[in-house]
Amino acid sequence: MQQITQKYLRPALLGLAAPLALAAFGWGQKGHDTTAAIAQRHLTPRTAAAVDSLLKGQSMVYWANWLDNASHTPEYAYSKSWHYKNIDPDETYENAERYSGGDIVQALTEQTRALRSGDLDPAQSALALKMIIHLMGDLHQPLHMGWRSDRGGNYRKVKFFTRETNLHSVWDTSLPEGVHKWSYTEWTDQVDRATPQMQRIITEGDFADWGRETYNICREVYDSTPEETVVSYDYLAKWAPVVEQQFLKGGLRLAYVLNSIFDPESGGEQ
Repeated sequence: MQQITQKYLRPALLGLAAPLALAAFGWGQKGHDTTAAIAQRHLTPRTAAAVDSLLKGQSMVYWANWLDNASHTPEYAYSKSWHYKNIDPDETYENAERYSGGDIVQALTEQTRALRSGDLDPAQSALALKMIIHLMGDLHQPLHMGWRSDRGGNYRKVKFFTRETNLHSVWDTSLPEGVHKWSYTEWTDQVDRATPQMQRIITEGDFADWGRETYNICREVYDSTPEETVVSYDYLAKWAPVVEQQFLKGGLRLAYVLNSIFDPESGGEQ
């Protein structure tokens, strides 16, 4: 297992990720649960059976938030920098400094390749699957493409109404929870309404394309949220549709990726 893990998962020394280790992970639980729940609805029967077998009967939602905690343990510390791709304002998406431990786009690409390869044993396949489930949520949280210099918005001080907080935390949790007081099942019911044609458009591209799309949203977020911004009702109204679309896109694309792996004849579609 150690040999395969090194080949495909590329663990980094903990010290290499240390400067960025304090950056918050995200979405919050609601976002990850919703992303996983939407994806689960769009798996083909063959994919659903494969996922069920690897997760030993537990749902994708059960594992949706697991990596946020696991990345803080010695066993999975190599994955700390996998949750984001930070890009400073003087960089572009294409030329941003690379992390020696890998970033979210690299991690998703490699985890997917490993899972598709057929070279992993069941335990390794389950681990790759759990990571993909979580990281596909993170790929669609705009501040996971935030600046390196402020740790993805963690150092940009804002207020959420009267509460002192930071921009990253607002987007991880406060904004989604402030937009709708829904459970993840209610979120799923309300946003998972794309037509088949819309679904095909949403799932076009690859991890790099989807990351670039999130990065472009992130730039707009920074522009509209200067230091000391008071996030209030107008901000929630402006960004609510983006939160909804990112949950939906994350879920549909996660299903597409898994269908492409476990049921390639489906073309990734349900």
